[in-house]
Amino acid sequence: MLDSLKVSIFIFSVALSIAILVPLTGVLVRYRANYNPKGLQLDPEGGAQPYTGPIIRSYFTMMGRVYRIEGIQGLYKGLMPTVFSTFVMASFVLVFLDAPKTTHHPYKAPDAGILGTLMYSILLMLMSLPTAILTYRAITTPYRLSYYNVVQSFRVLLTPTERRRPWTIYLTPGLLAAQVLHISIVVLGLGSLRRVLLPTIQASTVNVVIYVVLVALATMFLTPLEVIATRLAIQRNHASAEYNSVSQEIEGDTDNVPEYGNEEDVIGLRSEGDPYLGLIDCAKRIVDEEGWSTLYRAWWLTVLGGLVTMF
Repeated sequence: MLDSLKVSIFIFSVALSIAILVPLTGVLVRYRANYNPKGLQLDPEGGAQPYTGPIIRSYFTMMGRVYRIEGIQGLYKGLMPTVFSTFVMASFVLVFLDAPKTTHHPYKAPDAGILGTLMYSILLMLMSLPTAILTYRAITTPYRLSYYNVVQSFRVLLTPTERRRPWTIYLTPGLLAAQVLHISIVVLGLGSLRRVLLPTIQASTVNVVIYVVLVALATMFLTPLEVIATRLAIQRNHASAEYNSVSQEIEGDTDNVPEYGNEEDVIGLRSEGDPYLGLIDCAKRIVDEEGWSTLYRAWWLTVLGGLVTMF
């Protein structure tokens, strides 16, 4: 009876977390993925013209825009891959690690030391990467995907190359590098410092202040990595650079798939015909095309995430 109650509480807590986090994550992904170049764009004839896509200045402005154009259903885009990923990861932890408390933080591992935590975190990242990519793409697509028509959703979100060779998504230029670097900073950097400065809940005020400052400094590196990872995750892999999104439409991948905003898109996306070529190339192009501030979109959420590790 007690075990059944624990399972019920666990399921309820996970469901509540998903209900709260899916809309917040969806807004964050859109905000960081929105392409907002600061210069003139070239039309097909080579002439210069001003950028006409949406210009979003803040996280909460994006939240309002999503609700206005797509409604509540739009806020819950990416729900099904999130539920699936949560189920798979929770099952993995419960079955193989017998530690349900570890599911509450993606970098929280069993007590195996810093290197053990690093390996554990990278393993979880590799397991969850496909569903994370599907989630990000489901959030940013203008199409209204069915919750249950998985085949149609795959055709919209994945290119023919990715459907024929699913492992291609792991080869997305720069994505794994961004993820591993992010995990390394969190685990090796902040994790090590937290163990030294905050070994117990009764840590001194001085140590707490020092750790908060270090979290703020780490944000200078973590937030750009998160923005870059978002951009790279939604960048689909094609057989060649010339095999662009127009070629996808010829195949009929989006035929008869309704859109949310027929006259206005929530965000602007960078052309797939000119993809980012890696981690460094993505960072350089973001700075050149959109400015430094783009790399620090919603930086305060990264700070809050870092402060949560204090507890």
